Amino acid sequence: MTGERTPDKPSTELVPVEPPQAPRKPPRRKKVVLAEAKGSKTVARTIVELEEQTSVGEHLVRSLVWAQFRTSFWMAVLLIVSLASLPLLFFLFPSFGDLTVFGVRLPWVLLGALPYPLLYGLGVWYVRRAERHERDFVSMVDR
Repeated sequence: MTGERTPDKPSTELVPVEPPQAPRKPPRRKKVVLAEAKGSKTVARTIVELEEQTSVGEHLVRSLVWAQFRTSFWMAVLLIVSLASLPLLFFLFPSFGDLTVFGVRLPWVLLGALPYPLLYGLGVWYVRRAERHERDFVSMVDR
């Protein structure tokens, strides 16, 4: 019994003992509704057609997908034509490539700086068009 000590005199100190507590359950979640939906039966029917993938719902979704595809296709065509035309322009008109802007040759300015604002502008245009297609789709479903 090395290292164990036996008390000479028992302690008279009272130590409060807390009763064991049951594990706390988180409070139940409550659904908060700010306004009741006021929809017509046609809205519910259209939503059901979308969820059940009927022919009408399939046509609505297909029209949205094609609208988004057309927008992305024309954005890609515009980007490729605008960026691919610059090297072709400098190849067909070599004197155009000898011009300088602020001491920097024009090809470096157009090929090094022009694509960034062009990409930004095309991105903004694409997002606005895509959001418009989605708004049109939602308004068509809500009718």
